[in-house]
Amino acid sequence: MEPVFHKSSVRFRTERRQGAKSPGNPRHRMFVNRMPRYEILTSDAMDVLDTGWRRLLTEVGVQFDSPRALALFREAGQRVDGDTVRLDPGFVLEQVAKAPSEFGVRARNPGRSVRIGGDGMAFGAVYGPPFVREGEVRRDATMDDFRRLAMLAQTADALDSAGGVVCEPNDAPLDSRHLDMVRALATLTDKIYMGNVVSGENARDTLAMSSILFGGRDAIEADPVTISLINCNSPLCWDGRMLDALFEYSAANQPVVLTPFLLMGAMSPVTIPAALVQQIAEALSGIALAQLIRPGAPVVFGSFLSNIDMQSGSPCFGTPESGMGLLCTGQIARHFGLPFRSGGALTSAQLPDAQAAYEGLMTLLPTFLAGANFVMHAAGWLEGGLVASYEKFVIDLQLVEMLQHEFTPLEIDEASLAFGAHEEIGHGGHFLGAAHTLERFRTCFYRPFLSSSENHERWLKNGAADTAARAAGIAAGRLAAYEPPPLDDGIRAELDDYVTRRRRELGD
Repeated sequence: MEPVFHKSSVRFRTERRQGAKSPGNPRHRMFVNRMPRYEILTSDAMDVLDTGWRRLLTEVGVQFDSPRALALFREAGQRVDGDTVRLDPGFVLEQVAKAPSEFGVRARNPGRSVRIGGDGMAFGAVYGPPFVREGEVRRDATMDDFRRLAMLAQTADALDSAGGVVCEPNDAPLDSRHLDMVRALATLTDKIYMGNVVSGENARDTLAMSSILFGGRDAIEADPVTISLINCNSPLCWDGRMLDALFEYSAANQPVVLTPFLLMGAMSPVTIPAALVQQIAEALSGIALAQLIRPGAPVVFGSFLSNIDMQSGSPCFGTPESGMGLLCTGQIARHFGLPFRSGGALTSAQLPDAQAAYEGLMTLLPTFLAGANFVMHAAGWLEGGLVASYEKFVIDLQLVEMLQHEFTPLEIDEASLAFGAHEEIGHGGHFLGAAHTLERFRTCFYRPFLSSSENHERWLKNGAADTAARAAGIAAGRLAAYEPPPLDDGIRAELDDYVTRRRRELGD
């Protein structure tokens, strides 16, 4: 198969809705990837995949651990056998066609609102680790870590969101920790944030707190303010707790990322085509349900696709196979006219070392080549997602910034050709003192905030710090300089009252 650069794939339908009205200044801080997309699937390959997902849905079906979901599919005329639904592909495509190709997500700072879809790429921090690493110490994550990582995300221009479960605060009560997590995201940052999906009740709390923050339930339904991750229990099973959260968010018109969780060799067959077919079947079945819950509800075609080590059984990240799958997923999502989530700075490394950096880049580069619209795990992921690392957080920010710069198209005009500099300098000279250089030297090249270009002697004199040590210093400096974004005192008090009341009701 010959890879091709292709700017816009032919979609299976020509008209698309544009979703909820755009938030104010939706692209103010958001990176827009105007470079061509790197597409590796031929039309014949797409046809084979198309046949595959249709067969999987009709012959094998998908399990839905939810009486409400089964009832909706049954009412829609689908074949329901116990908790397994065998879906008609034509019906699925009809439902998928109801989803917007783009939609806005409003931040409480309007300048940080984003638009998911098209050429936009929104980046969020790591999601879900139960542990953190800070320097040489690996330990259980705490609520203090959660707050500090959210603060670190607030300081990062490369990130559009602190994410959701930036880490799992194990020192907080299990039943009520989501209240403190949502409050931290809502108050310590003014960027978009992700909703809690552990249960339908947690989703309702997220919606209630978001309504306080943004002016009521009607306001957040008109302009979505959260985006939430709904994972498939692959292979081919949507579990009840995730579906309960899906019902809450989709009914409230809040975007959801329907994501198959595929580690080839464990949750899917070992070939990339088989994993892609399963991914399409799982994602589209979840998207179809979201549209049955609320036609036109915003959704994202999710992808989390990698492989296991066939010797140890351990998950592997930053692999060539995951990069190939990511490139394919972008092309597939565009074929269905859907925004998609994939990528990040994923690694299996135990430390923020060279392995962590090259594996992270092995996933981040295809993330940009594929033009992923929503990128989770863009900063801080370590040890297969078990660990949120402060140092890796900063290293990843550096990678994302550099790739954003690299994927900004060149402006080529008469001034950029600098012919006058050649006239001034002539033959055999140098351009350090040229007028063209002096006018531009402060901004002509991207200047990394983490990298060192010192000569050996100066590097030794300044402490001989390696990349991880420099990253630790930057993280500490940013946290020391952090200033909370302004928030109305009345709203803050109402959020606090809600958390206090709900914690009491939950018995914590």
